[in-house]
Amino acid sequence: MGALIVILIIVALLVLILIGLYNSLVTLRNRCDNAWAQVDVQLRRRYDLIPNLVETVKGYAKHEREVFEKVTEARAKAINAQTVKEQGEAENMLTGALKSLFAVVENYPELKANQNFLMLQEELAGTESKIAYARQFYNDMVMKYNTKIQIFPSNIVANLFGFKEKEYFEIEEPAARGPVKVSF
Repeated sequence: MGALIVILIIVALLVLILIGLYNSLVTLRNRCDNAWAQVDVQLRRRYDLIPNLVETVKGYAKHEREVFEKVTEARAKAINAQTVKEQGEAENMLTGALKSLFAVVENYPELKANQNFLMLQEELAGTESKIAYARQFYNDMVMKYNTKIQIFPSNIVANLFGFKEKEYFEIEEPAARGPVKVSF
């Protein structure tokens, strides 16, 4: 009878440990998903600013059609990205297109003094900072989650219940690692 109680206690402890590990994995997975949602919010804000920025610049630089098309195309690709990796590649493309747009602005001093443009420039700079913070927070959550599903004994629970590693949100192009330069 005493041996049965000991076995039941051991089984109960193992079940509690299993439940605790499972719950911690679910919590970390949900935090990763929430962190990605925050990145997405900031990226959407950036995408909403871009058409206004393009329209403002278009008023001054009508003959720069190719630059405007690249920005519009890059924005569309970024909006339609489906995976974290695709999002990183699309953001690289968009950052490059925005750099080209701001290079065009250099040729138009009256545009650089335009109040609407200055306001958009300031908002974009703030948004870039928020994107960088959200991306860092997301990657931190992914690191914690990935570590948890790789270490013993939680790796057993992770494999048992099908927890998969998450992708980091990385910018591959070294030149795009900093924020978009929007100061003139």
